[in-house]
This record gives sequence, C-alpha cells and structure tokens, in this order.
Amino acid sequence: MTLREACLQASSFLSGAGVDEARANAELLLMHLLGMERAALIRDWGELLPIDIWEQWTERVRRRAAGEPVQYIIGEQWFYGLPFTVRPGVLIPRPETELLVEAVLAAADELWPEARGAQAGRAAGGEAGGDEAASQDGAGPAAVQQGRVVPTVIDVGTGSGAIAVTLAAQRHAWRVCASDLSEDALEVARTNAARHGVGGRVQFVRGDLLGPFVQQRPGSGGSPGELAGLRADVLVSNPPYIPAGDLPHLQREVRDYEPRLALDGGADGLDPYRRMLAQLPELARLPRLVAFELGMGQAQQVAQLLRDYGAWEDIRIITDYGGIERHVIALSAK
Repeated sequence: MTLREACLQASSFLSGAGVDEARANAELLLMHLLGMERAALIRDWGELLPIDIWEQWTERVRRRAAGEPVQYIIGEQWFYGLPFTVRPGVLIPRPETELLVEAVLAAADELWPEARGAQAGRAAGGEAGGDEAASQDGAGPAAVQQGRVVPTVIDVGTGSGAIAVTLAAQRHAWRVCASDLSEDALEVARTNAARHGVGGRVQFVRGDLLGPFVQQRPGSGGSPGELAGLRADVLVSNPPYIPAGDLPHLQREVRDYEPRLALDGGADGLDPYRRMLAQLPELARLPRLVAFELGMGQAQQVAQLLRDYGAWEDIRIITDYGGIERHVIALSAK
C-alpha cells in the first residue's frame, strides 16, 4: 500500500482504539520510521510503504493503540523548539511548561539585566562558572562573571531536563543546576544536555527536592554533596502535583505509562510545594525568584503559601493555553 493508504488505515485503527488526534499520531509514527519531515511525507504520499519496515510499522501502531504515548514509541518530544529524548520512566515535557520557561526568562531578565539575552556568556567560553561575589550594582549577591551579574538557577525534579537544558541554551551565562530523585531521569537529562551543547554548563545531582542543595549541618556526619550549600538565586520546579486519589482517573497514556514518581503530589497534590518551602531556610540563601508549575485549581493555594512565607513582594499567576492558572512566580526586589 502507499504511504497515504498506510497512514489512513493506521488513523482509522487508532481512532477506533480511542486514541485522540489519531491522524497526527499516525503521521508522527510514519515520519519517524521513515526518517522524514512532514512536508516530505506529504510529497511522497503516493510512494509504496517499503516492505522491509512493514513489521516495525504495524508493531508501533499496535503499541500506540494500546495506549503507549507516541513520544515513548519514537523516543522524542519537542520542547521550546528543541527535540528532547524521552523514554519510559521520564515524564513527557508538556507545552504548558514552555510558559514556565518563558516566565523565568522574563522575570530573571528584570532582576539580572546584565545576563539578558541568549548570547550572554559566550565571551566567557560559554561556561557559567565563576566565583560567587557580592553584586556591585545592587542587584543582589548573584555570581559575577566578566563584570556581569548572572544568576545561579536550580531546577528541582528535572525529569528529562527540559527546563534546565532550555534555560542553559537560552542564557549562556547562567549557572544551571538540576536535581531529580530518579537516576534514570538524570541519565536522560544528561543525554539531552549533551545533545544541545550545554552538557558542560548544567550540573545534575540526585536527591529529593531541595535536599542536594541544603547546607551541611554541623555535627550531622557524612560528607556533603557537591552542590550542598549552593547559593541559588532562582528556584524553578515542575514537581509532582496530581492528588493521589486522582491518579486512577487519569487518561491511560499518563496513568499506565508515565512514572508515578513524577505524578503523585500527595493527598491534595501540594505536598512537594510545602516540603520545598520548608526546606528553603536550609539553603545558603533564599532565592529571589521562585517559579512553580502546578495543577488545575492549585494556583491560589500555592500563591498563598508563598505570600505566607513572606519573602517575596511580587506574586504572579500565569494562565496556560487552556485558560488554566498553571504557574506561580514569586519575585523579590533584593
């Protein structure tokens, strides 16, 4: 059969299996298998599907019909204009999280204007290192590189590394560090950092929420991790926020295939936010910018948690493409 016939047949099969956007899914599977862009696929609609890939084609269509996310099948998801490797055990990046990245970039540019712009830091060889020192221009005690004040960012629960890698790719002067409890996720995140040329500028560490960054307590025993006591300026996190009781009711692609560790936010979905706020006093300093992604109906509660903490003067709520209050941003002028 032709490529068009194969795609239409798969679309009908997927639709009958309850797959949303069946035609788009069929096209993605076919494009990936053939190694071509959509324009080329449409151009070659009348060509025959190579017989030697028939078994692979039908196997992938069956997997998608069974509910496996297309991103896991093809091993990739685009985020902020970049392709990210994904696989089972790692949460699939969502389009709404791109808005969180945009908000962090915009807010940080307000606080650290000298580090603004995607090209910032290339004069220093693209590295985001440098000794931390007090700012000379009143912008706060962020790191100083080549006379510029630049922030240190921590991404908590990095997963595939989408947020951390994108921030590092967009702001070459920033120092970006990221944590995750899952070693499998960190392996994927490191792969994506290397894929997009920021492997030498993003540090990854295993640990629970802010745990890897807190200061070592006197007499606590053991040796501190490499990022213990890090003086962070920005905290960004897309943590698990699904209430535990809602997990059985999620769509099958999420419920049956995406990692529960990256979904379960406790009884009301707010446990990770409360725990991070409780850990903040253990950091070497309080971040001037905190940015969280959250679930439907949680924005006002998380915003109130941040207000109650009393450290940030400006609390903002950002609405996603679907009109849902999806992100909360907290900023401090100093």
